[in-house]
Amino acid sequence: MSTVHQPDLKDRPARLTVGVVGAGRVGPALAASLQLAGHRPVAVSGVSDASRRRAETMLPDVPLVPPAEVLQRADLVLLTVPDDTLPGLVAGLAETGAVRPGQLLVHTSGRYGTKVLDPALRAGALPLALHPAMTFTGTPVDVQRLAGCSFGVTAPEELRLAAEALVIEMGGEPEWISEQNRPLYHAALALGANHLVTLVAQSMELLRAAGVAAPDRMLGPLLGAALDNALRSGDAALTGPVARGDAGTVAAHVTELRKHAPQTVAGYLAMARATADRALAHGLLKPELAEDLLGVLADGGHADHADRGSDGTGGTDGTDGTNGTDGTTGTEGNDR
Repeated sequence: MSTVHQPDLKDRPARLTVGVVGAGRVGPALAASLQLAGHRPVAVSGVSDASRRRAETMLPDVPLVPPAEVLQRADLVLLTVPDDTLPGLVAGLAETGAVRPGQLLVHTSGRYGTKVLDPALRAGALPLALHPAMTFTGTPVDVQRLAGCSFGVTAPEELRLAAEALVIEMGGEPEWISEQNRPLYHAALALGANHLVTLVAQSMELLRAAGVAAPDRMLGPLLGAALDNALRSGDAALTGPVARGDAGTVAAHVTELRKHAPQTVAGYLAMARATADRALAHGLLKPELAEDLLGVLADGGHADHADRGSDGTGGTDGTDGTNGTDGTTGTEGNDR
């Protein structure tokens, strides 16, 4: 049974005609979820062949029309275009008279609040910023994944109830973000989600190079546990050679990366430095071990560091958390 809160009927927006400007991965999914809530998609715009195919799959029988015609037909318009495109699009629609007074204009950019919609506001539109904190595939599975998804919401005070109701109708949970905090909010999500994909992809490539036949199968349980523990315990979930202060192991890692995947060295060193700083600040990395470790990181692993009893594999006895079970501390049961 769904636990998503449903708004009182008095708070629910009237059934709306819905238009989408920008048939990327996000817009059609949000429109399809609004359709499930009883709203009616009536128009969508898309430029590329991929966008048009996506719109036809996600929103069958909804006509593909130019952006100005989308605004002409819809009470609620989703502007789901890249961040850098959004200001120019809004200005252009307002200047050409496409915006109608009383029209709900919703953008899904994480970077911007409602100020980017000021040209449309001056034309009488009602501005909302509703950013789903989720990665999209551009397939129908996205509609299901919206259940329980947090939305970063920025809206004028008088439109907060409408914004909340729309998010909840899409299966999401509203999280209110102030206008001035939108860039910081978006940077936080990019740091966690976008960089995670890069790290996982690099890890899979290295495992393949090491002879692992199914790196996804190997990483799945490890990364799943790491993510769960990190969300539960924060920095207390830090484990591995950096948090332990195993300078020799880290130096061995860097040596191997320079040989087999030099393009990953800069990222490895940067993340190791950040991890060392956090481990030190939270008392996980002993100061007496930190000096050698920070020396390795400072010289990029070129110096000849003592092995310190490590075989360079990152530990196999459970002390690095990969074989622990209780996940309650930074050295037990834990490796996003």
